[in-house]
Amino acid sequence: MKKIAKVVLTSVSLGIIALSSGCAVVREQQTVGTYIDDATITTQIKSRMAADPVTNAIAISVETLKGEVQLSGFAKNASEKSRAEVIARDVNGVKRVRNDIVVRP
Repeated sequence: MKKIAKVVLTSVSLGIIALSSGCAVVREQQTVGTYIDDATITTQIKSRMAADPVTNAIAISVETLKGEVQLSGFAKNASEKSRAEVIARDVNGVKRVRNDIVVRP
């Protein structure tokens, strides 16, 4: 009886592992290393924006996924929007920047 229980438990465990790893691929979850890299990129961009006299770091949101940065939020003028993109592009590890910042005076 114990032998059957071990076989069933092992089979169920392997099935759960197989299903959960399949879900990770479907949902495109990040590895821990990629998540840390993306968090580092986001932090560097936000801190550079905070130190920059042209950009308002509070009004601009930064999200990073696999090295691709998305900027969103509001800028007072086109030069602030452009400057935020330049700051993001200058950070090491950034592959692409999508600038969805809206200019709103």
